[in-house]
Amino acid sequence: MWADDHGHEDALLRKAQRALVAAALADEEEALAAVGPDGRRGELPDTRGLMLLLFGACSAMIASLGDGGARPVRVQVLDETGEEVPIDQADPPMRTAVRTLLAEVHGNTDAAADQVEIALANAAPDEVDSVVLAALHWTLRLAAECLDRDLPVPEWVEAVFTD
Repeated sequence: MWADDHGHEDALLRKAQRALVAAALADEEEALAAVGPDGRRGELPDTRGLMLLLFGACSAMIASLGDGGARPVRVQVLDETGEEVPIDQADPPMRTAVRTLLAEVHGNTDAAADQVEIALANAAPDEVDSVVLAALHWTLRLAAECLDRDLPVPEWVEAVFTD
């Protein structure tokens, strides 16, 4: 059984890497296609795993950037014009993404998983896509910032920048 789990984890990491590469190339359609079929991503178990994997990586990188909590990292939600908006006024997919990230950052993986489950169960396909894209873009931005500062980045994320 463990070998099957390890094989599934490797497949999920490769899927996440393909999606990150496509997102880095600004090909959001290809990034989403790497996650799963259009309109069905929210129904796929791998979508849940991929989002939790990405948000977990983001959390680790935020911890590095924040020097383990010594320097707080601020999470902002911006509207189309670049103005900051309170999280409760953000679009539902962005609220879900931010709440998932904050739960991970605070070490509450169960709450993060709950946020993902709620999004996958209740969100329209385009809203699921928005949460996936937010996780991909944040992962890329945080990794670039960590690499610029010579801070640790999960190996599977760093490979996107070096391969």
